[in-house]
Amino acid sequence: MAVEPSRVIPPSIRRSDFPPNFIFGTASSAYQYEGAAFEGGRGPSIWDTLTHEHPEKITDHSNGDVAVDFYHRYKEDVQIMKEMGMDAFRFSISWSRLLPRGKLSGGVNKKGVKFYNNLINELLSNGLQPFVTIFHWDLPQALEDKYGGFLNPRIVDDFRDFAELCYKKFGDRVKHWITLNEPWMYSSGGYDIGVLAPGRCSKWVSGACQAGNSAIEPYLVAHHMLLSHAAAVKLYKEKYQASQKGKIGITLACHWMVPYSIRKPSDRKAAKRALDFMLGWFMDPLTYGDYPHSMHAHVQQRLPKFTNEQSMIVKGSFDFIGMNYYTAFYAANVVPNSNTLNVSYSTDSLVNLTTSRNGIPIGPPAASNWIHIYPRGFRDLLIYIKKEYNNPTLYITENGIDELNNSTLPLKEALKDPMRIDYYHRHLLSLKRAIKDGVNVKGYFAWSLLDDFEWSSGYTIRFGINFVDYKDDFQRYPKHSAIWFKKFLQK
Repeated sequence: MAVEPSRVIPPSIRRSDFPPNFIFGTASSAYQYEGAAFEGGRGPSIWDTLTHEHPEKITDHSNGDVAVDFYHRYKEDVQIMKEMGMDAFRFSISWSRLLPRGKLSGGVNKKGVKFYNNLINELLSNGLQPFVTIFHWDLPQALEDKYGGFLNPRIVDDFRDFAELCYKKFGDRVKHWITLNEPWMYSSGGYDIGVLAPGRCSKWVSGACQAGNSAIEPYLVAHHMLLSHAAAVKLYKEKYQASQKGKIGITLACHWMVPYSIRKPSDRKAAKRALDFMLGWFMDPLTYGDYPHSMHAHVQQRLPKFTNEQSMIVKGSFDFIGMNYYTAFYAANVVPNSNTLNVSYSTDSLVNLTTSRNGIPIGPPAASNWIHIYPRGFRDLLIYIKKEYNNPTLYITENGIDELNNSTLPLKEALKDPMRIDYYHRHLLSLKRAIKDGVNVKGYFAWSLLDDFEWSSGYTIRFGINFVDYKDDFQRYPKHSAIWFKKFLQK
């Protein structure tokens, strides 16, 4: 079904408004896209376990067994990107598709290697650069069973081995590596509030959690993720970078934080503290070798310590930083109380985050209750990173908005997404201004190329600029936003 391009309002911002070598692409992840969960020698991941053993944690009780069938349809999807005029595609490698038992000693799955070789070659032959995320939340279940996954320092060696396997098999063609996607969300979502795999938290947080400790585990997991990242970067720089001539970094996520009351110094400090507990948690160690002062002050002995050697390895362990931005929150100071039972990562920062002030939302709402459209925060966040962290090289690795999956809408109506067009238009304007302000951004990836399995929301929401018809053999159709993007990208 074709969409009449003339019906889509042309963009008032153009690709030519950005630097000549600026990269535009779309983003994805293995578990959300690939499907083929039981094909090609793939082993189970913690997301297979969560969705099958605890379907109540997914809004529609769904899973990624088939997802959007990218495993079988990648050639078709590459053509969609090529037709749109994209420069690059960000995708992740399923750890358990390459190493079904999680470890090198458990054997390398040749069919998995072949799939990613085919995908990379297909991208390159169509003029698209592969941006490869090594880990996007889908830990092999074998490692979770064996020693608790990222709760255990043993994960560092196994992650480094997995990363090296990726460098060996694909590094001759992959020039941009991302070690981890959003360690903040993996740590907090999986070990504090328990909505993401492996679904651990203190029992008082949620009755649906596996037993965990929300006061300790998120910090341990984040610590081991930073050490895993640093180990993989050190290996790449020492052994592969000179010959393969690639760059390596990490993708972080951050909302912008607006003081609830700009007149209250306590709220201004709360907004800064909220940034520390989300972004600084990782950027401070990566830039300065240690966690932010505010985290030391509020978490105290529960915050893991870097040895001097670890601090040196983590500090500066990136060529670029990937940033994911979606929304903004109001941040208000919370007066501490003596209730030590409810200590957790969520409460440690003593900040209350809200999406409205005096009944007025910070921006128009999206389908997901955590997303409100606030493009100004995009620019503010990028300028903040420039000032706080020595203006690192940045790629915007995710930015996007969702709508509800309304199964009663006729297809023609489902393809109309004016709010998404407005969202991208306004965020690209903010990005353009940030670059003019001297922020060192080299590329932008929209989330997402296709509608997909959206973690705990399942298929109840749609983030794609291309529509996936789940009722009709996963057919792909361009939404109006895809037509808009194609016009924007015309050289």
